[in-house]
Amino acid sequence: MVQAVFRYYGISPWEVEVLYGYFRSHFDVVQDEIEPDDVDFVSKLSLHIPVAFSEEFFAWFDFRRWEKVKSLFKEIKRRRGSGNALKINLIFIGEPSITFTMDSEDRQWFDNSVEKMDFVLELLPYHLDREKIPPGTTNISYRFDSRTIRWRLHRAIADKEYMFRGDGWAPIEE
Repeated sequence: MVQAVFRYYGISPWEVEVLYGYFRSHFDVVQDEIEPDDVDFVSKLSLHIPVAFSEEFFAWFDFRRWEKVKSLFKEIKRRRGSGNALKINLIFIGEPSITFTMDSEDRQWFDNSVEKMDFVLELLPYHLDREKIPPGTTNISYRFDSRTIRWRLHRAIADKEYMFRGDGWAPIEE
């Protein structure tokens, strides 16, 4: 069985146990409580899911179980209140890997980002078109845009880092 890895700080044992329960039937789960590494957030949770973000994942993992995971994310945010209380990174390992960062200060926007993540599936064939992403891309990241109320392409990692601007990728100058 492949490993899912949870790295976290500021997450209660109860929250970790519930999350573990949702994933253990499909993955060996490794839990790693880390030292705080982002001074802007009280709690942080990174989930490394060892499968690609795809329709097949949701069918295999079970849609109902995924809905419970999303509800747990929203509950963790609710328990921490507004502000920069919680940051969640979901990393789906694939070619390329896909990262979603949920870190909205406002609880309603946070909940909205959790709910709308599934809609990115419809855009993946367009977003991951090899003609449109930087050559050799190993990771694509998304950020939730509360102005347009949708997930947007954010960064790509290939031979260097790229930022999505407008309708294309531009290298990030150091």
